[in-house]
Amino acid sequence: MVNNISVGRRKTAVARAFLTPGNGKITVNGKDVTDYFPTEVLLSEVRQPLTVTETNDRYDARIRVRGGGSHGQAGAIKMSIARALLTIDEEYRPKLRSSGLLTRDSRMVERKKYGQKKARKRFQFSKR
Repeated sequence: MVNNISVGRRKTAVARAFLTPGNGKITVNGKDVTDYFPTEVLLSEVRQPLTVTETNDRYDARIRVRGGGSHGQAGAIKMSIARALLTIDEEYRPKLRSSGLLTRDSRMVERKKYGQKKARKRFQFSKR
């Protein structure tokens, strides 16, 4: 069997997905996915690659994720599962590509510049 491990990233979150044949159980950092992500929006985002490829009940996913917040982690997990599915079967590529699951969202927090209050906000200007 091919090594079904893959990495996904989003903002500062990094996720590694390990896919094995099973019945669709997803665990994140040792917890069930419903316990780790309490909102339905994040749960559906994590499950999106499996629903797009219609493999919800064929693979178990064990995921290790670190860094970032809940939304960044969900995006990283989504990408890592999509990449792991590609290692299993290359036939999934058109479906995953058309859903935008293989594209890395490269947006990061802009750094704070010196002489300014925040990244773009400046100190108040006083003419006199």
